[in-house]
Amino acid sequence: MFMVISRKPRKKRQAVANAKMHLRRKLIKCTLSKELREKYNRRNITPRKGDEVKVMRGKYKGKTGKVIKVSYSLGKVGIDSITRKRKNGKEVPILLQPSNLMITSLDESDKRRRVMLKK
Repeated sequence: MFMVISRKPRKKRQAVANAKMHLRRKLIKCTLSKELREKYNRRNITPRKGDEVKVMRGKYKGKTGKVIKVSYSLGKVGIDSITRKRKNGKEVPILLQPSNLMITSLDESDKRRRVMLKK
């Protein structure tokens, strides 16, 4: 992850806002459930499309669903069960902060991800 040497909050926020996409990906992390923590010996992980998550904070606390969108540019995650209607009637996912989510089951269809989790 990138390092900001300054202690000033303004400069830290600026570094996050101006970070490149491959570094922003590392900033998006969700905590793992107790069972997954014990299994993989990790505290948090970057969410991916297909993961099952539970909302831990906010208006939608307690709701669960699958991740359908991860926006690195906004730093947010969309879940299939939490949507809103647009004026034209189209359903769109509400994007949530990943720090307010907990991953309950991982999508292990990707070989690279399985290898990364075994490390």
